[in-house]
Order: sequence, then C-alpha cells, then structure tokens
Amino acid sequence: MAAPTSPNDPATDPSIQDLIAARPWLKHDAMAGLLLDDVPLNRIADAVGTPTWVYSAATMRARYRALTGAMADAGLDIHVHYAVKANDSRAVLALFGAEGAGADVVSGGELLKARLAGIPAARIIYSGVGKSEQELHLALSEGIGQINVESAEELAMLSALASATGRTARVALRVNPDVDAGTNDKIATGRATDKFGIPYADAAALYARAAAMPGIEPVGLATHIGSQILGLAPYRDAFARIADLVHALRGQGLRVSSVDCGGGLGIPYRNEPAPSPAGLAAAMKGAFHNLDVRLAMEPGRWLVGPAGVLLASVVLVKQTPFEPFIVLDAAMNDLVRPAMYEAWHGIVPVSATDAVAPAGPASVVGPVCESGDTFARSRSLPRVAPNARVAILDAGAYGAVMSSTYNARPLAAEVWVDDGRWSVIRDRQPIEALWEQERLPT
Repeated sequence: MAAPTSPNDPATDPSIQDLIAARPWLKHDAMAGLLLDDVPLNRIADAVGTPTWVYSAATMRARYRALTGAMADAGLDIHVHYAVKANDSRAVLALFGAEGAGADVVSGGELLKARLAGIPAARIIYSGVGKSEQELHLALSEGIGQINVESAEELAMLSALASATGRTARVALRVNPDVDAGTNDKIATGRATDKFGIPYADAAALYARAAAMPGIEPVGLATHIGSQILGLAPYRDAFARIADLVHALRGQGLRVSSVDCGGGLGIPYRNEPAPSPAGLAAAMKGAFHNLDVRLAMEPGRWLVGPAGVLLASVVLVKQTPFEPFIVLDAAMNDLVRPAMYEAWHGIVPVSATDAVAPAGPASVVGPVCESGDTFARSRSLPRVAPNARVAILDAGAYGAVMSSTYNARPLAAEVWVDDGRWSVIRDRQPIEALWEQERLPT
C-alpha cells in the first residue's frame, strides 16, 4: 500500500530471513521446510494441492487478545466488532465470536454469515453506504445492535421501514471528518470527496433531525477513515473532530452515548514501521477519556492479515533477456491485492534449501491472461525450479474473500491450522461448479 518508496523498489525489500524472523508463527525446518505453527506447509500442499489458503488460528487469537489487552491497559472499556469484509470464513467468525467479539458487517450476506457463526445480533454493527431496503429490513428483523447510517436518504428509508414494522432502529451517524489517512487512494474513506459517511458540516443538523424521526433512536457517532493506516496522526485528527461534535450535540441537549472509532490499523507487510494497538488506544483515550461514551472499534486486517498465507506452486520459470518470470499456479483471481493496489506481499520459498540459495531479481506472476497478474517485479529471490512451492505472506485479509473465478479458475481451498493440527475449512471448488448454475437460452 502507500509507502514512502516505490512498492517495487528491491532496495527496500526485507530478506527472506528477515520476513520469517518478524513472524514468529512461521519458521523453516531443515527437512520439513516452512512451518506454520509447527505444521509443515508441504504436508498440506501434498494432501490438498495448490493454490491453497492456510490460516493460523493461534495467531488470530493472540492478536485479538493483544488488541483488547492494549485497550484494557489504557483503561478503555471498548467493544470490538470484527470487520467481516477482511475475511468472512465461518471458522474465522466463530473464532472471534468465541473470543467475545461482535461483527461489523456491510451486507445482508455478511450479517447472515455472522449470525450463522454464532455471533449474537446485539453484537452486530451494520455499516456501508448502500444498504438496500431488503437489507435494512433484515437488520431490523434480526434486532442487531446498531446501524451506522451514512446519508440523510438512508436515514429516511430506515425511519419508514422501522415505523411500518413497529420497530426502533438504534442508529449511529457515520461522520466523514474530512481527514486524509495517508493510505492508498482506493481504500481511503474519510476525505470529503470519498463516498462514505455524512459530511462533517451536516452531521449535527441530521443528528437533531434523527432524534425527532419515528422509528429512530440515535445513540451516537461513527467514523472510519480508511484501511492500512501506518500512522497515528490521522486517527488523532479524526477523533478530535468527532469529540468536538459530541460536545456540540450535547450542547443542543441531544443524547450521545457511543462513538464507533472504526478500524484501519495497518500491518507491516514489508517489515515497515506500523502503529501498535497501544498507540491506537492512546489516541482514543486522548480524544474521548472525558466524554463518558461507550467506545467501539472495527478491526479486520490487523487481526487476520498476518495469520494467513497463500500456498502456491511454480508452474515454470520463463527466461527472458531482462529477468526471469517465475510463473505460479496462483493468480490475481486468487489474490487481487497486488493487481488492484500495487500491494507488496512477502514471497518465501517453502523449501528451506531454496530459501538460502543465491538470489537474483525475478518477477513473480500468475497464469491469468492479464499483464496485471503480477505478484512482484524485480524481487530478489532464489532460483526456484518447476514444482517448487512458495508461500505468499500476510494474505489472511482481503485474500480469499476477494477471490473470483476469472479465466474459469475454480476458487482455492482453505485450510485451518490449530494446536498442531490442520483441517480443510473450504474444499477446492470443483471445476464443474463454474457452469452448473448456467442455462442455455430456450
């Protein structure tokens, strides 16, 4: 994502050894190769094939507890709602539900998946700029904890639906604070020109109007300024603006009992400096410590990103006069982030022998018929042979959940590693499934 250097500048790339050292859930064994929580990835690939997503349950639990622990250490009583969009696997949802998390959902499908995974309706927040009448009706009928309203038009729609069904919607207004989070343009959500949220200047008047609308109970404010944020200053700026708005609303005699602080905490894909949960907690406490509001947050990537890898095999190595192309059986339809965002992911040979072999510049690409189907350019990597395996790191967020079947490529399998054992949590899609729902016209 956004970084002070080019995302393809090999001079700033960490070594394979540095990537592994910074991720203690990974290690190389001289015989078994790359291990995830002491489970050999080769063993999984032998049984399931590639490409395959592999997730560490222990890493997800540890990161959730580190995040909530940092909030508790700062004296914050905060409600954590896992951002389902980051990875909507039922296994992931059930894990965080068991840890006590709620869910932040952005569609009716995510809402139903969270409920199916056992997350109580009262712990669900529904965000998103384009909720349909059908989806709002679902949210009302499920009795979810909060709907983050993003426009005056949505508020009117929700009021009409709630009134017609004799229900009351607990509502927070998602406010756009016009703060640039300094992240990739495609995942910035808190600037005045972004589609998300209610313009800051309009929020107080709309909140007062909401308090008088039938079927609506305004309970607070929400904000979310973007994803993969690598500095705390944007958070401090956004939270300060929201705190000022709380004071202004209370000055009008309006009740504001909660603030949803959103998510977006970045992770060090490239071993770059990244803010800690303790730093985020300090930013929250600095803004809201004297407001007597119930706080909520919506982490996603920070919890699941580092916990997943995409396991792939080398199809062939194409030699050119410039540099070789390492062609994998994984492609942009599996992991679209590099093509969509020019995102950087560490790429590590599974073989311990390959990992320490002499390295040279190479491009790592997939077989999809697009030049954008590229995972890395001029990356310093060992000379791997056909059928060698690699792990693409930090792929637990916005990986499988954004996959497609472009080029008629079936969806990859997903595997869960927990307590030294592994199991398949989603089978590889049969190729027949690509056309079994199709019909020829009569």
